[in-house]
Amino acid sequence: MLDLNELATGQIPGVTSALGASLAEAAGVCLESQGHTQGVLLQVRGGSGNGYPLSWPAVTSQAVRAWGNLERTTEAGAVAVAMLLAERETGQSVVRQSHIGTGFDFWLGNASPEGLLESAVLEVSGIRQGNDGMVEARMREKLQQMRRSRSLTLPAYVIVVEFGRPLADVRRDVIN
Repeated sequence: MLDLNELATGQIPGVTSALGASLAEAAGVCLESQGHTQGVLLQVRGGSGNGYPLSWPAVTSQAVRAWGNLERTTEAGAVAVAMLLAERETGQSVVRQSHIGTGFDFWLGNASPEGLLESAVLEVSGIRQGNDGMVEARMREKLQQMRRSRSLTLPAYVIVVEFGRPLADVRRDVIN
């Protein structure tokens, strides 16, 4: 189960409870706009290949109005799904957001006695409703985008979330 409500707990090192609640709300708006109900199975392509039932916060008419920009809502919703999926698929959590221009969205890592260790990167993209060709094209675009960070030699993950089915395509690459 991927329970998007978990994002509001503040348990992910690089996500405050307020940010997590907002992202989870966006994901709920995206999912319900596609006619999905609680418990819908998120198909995962790549990665472990597991599917995950989804749960999200209640979507109110106020939330739908607040998330009226389809592009921003889709991206925020995809980030919500990807944050939890990255934990399940890589065993690492989002530890911080990256700077614009790095070619990726987040640093992944784990807590250690020395602090938070950044050991991988994550790029996320969302599609409200699309086909396999659109998902694959977006995946290729994002893999190419991450190659801007050639000075890193870390595992790099791209997660493209398509809300119509729903589907998440997970790919691992190494930037170098």
